[in-house]
Amino acid sequence: MTNDFNIPYTRYVDPEGVAISELPEFAKDTSRLIELYRHMTVARRFDTKAIALQRTGRIPTFPPALGQEATHVGLAAAMAVEDVLLPTYRDASAMLVRGVTLEELFFIMGGDERGFDYAGPVHDFPQATPIATQTAHAAGVAYAMKLRGEKNVAVTIIGDGGSSKGDFYEAMNFAGVWEAPVVFVVINNGWAISLPREKQSAAETLAQKGIAAGIPGEQVDGNDVIAVTEVVGRALERARKGEGPSVIEALTYRLTDHSTADDANRYRDADEVSEHWKAEPLLRMRNYLTAQELWSKEDEESLLVEVDAEINAAVDKFDQSDPQPPESMFDYLYAEVPADLAEQRQDAMARHASKGGAHG
Repeated sequence: MTNDFNIPYTRYVDPEGVAISELPEFAKDTSRLIELYRHMTVARRFDTKAIALQRTGRIPTFPPALGQEATHVGLAAAMAVEDVLLPTYRDASAMLVRGVTLEELFFIMGGDERGFDYAGPVHDFPQATPIATQTAHAAGVAYAMKLRGEKNVAVTIIGDGGSSKGDFYEAMNFAGVWEAPVVFVVINNGWAISLPREKQSAAETLAQKGIAAGIPGEQVDGNDVIAVTEVVGRALERARKGEGPSVIEALTYRLTDHSTADDANRYRDADEVSEHWKAEPLLRMRNYLTAQELWSKEDEESLLVEVDAEINAAVDKFDQSDPQPPESMFDYLYAEVPADLAEQRQDAMARHASKGGAHG
């Protein structure tokens, strides 16, 4: 049985980098397109460096986003400064566009709470590790904005697997009833760790999951940064006008392991991955820019040198920073530490002192 749900799909630039329809107005600003490409390049080089840091024992774990850069960059680029992002553990690329610094991200990946004291978007939420909880937070944040009469929007990101969690359905239900200004972006990268999309949900699309909650949904080519920016931008505008929430399913593909603790070769066919490399977002945008005579080999080489220097400088600051003492793990949880945690904090300090105050 099939359904008659009308779920539109948007793409402006095909996998070969050819524009297949007239680009939206913002994309006629060539400097904006180059900026989007730069953001995606930073995201990918950051990803590579973070994996190297994990492999050498300098951070404990890392969830790569290789292949998803256009979705992260596009949704963040569409947001206003005053909007609120509620990300997951895999959304560092979007956080960078929002103004979180490279150094702060390395602190976060290293388990140092100081990284969440953002220099940029101080009102954005920290990354959520529990699956789908951030969507309920987003509905609450959006409702608070509505009650205060603000025109800001909450944007939250969830994976295809996470969209099967009850938290997500509850968040959509609340958002629909309250007509809250929130945009749910479902990144459908094909796999929830080792579980393929077709075994996660019988829904024809993930975008249609919002329909039962009274929320319109649509799909977008998640590897087309222009399309993602435009589609999310439209959803943000709807929310600002008081027209309520949206669900956007971004179709992309995870080109690497779920995390540095995973080996996708055990469950995923290499030919499938190879086929998806042909549609990856950076090559697509680079081909488009090159065809428009807006980008050259020299531009690319210069950009990579510049970006790598920025990333390496941030790593140096991270490496040279004084580590936090063990008791700091208790210091960012409550305004006033409860008695039981205060006791644990004292015990941690005593154990630390008994070992001569050495870190590690």
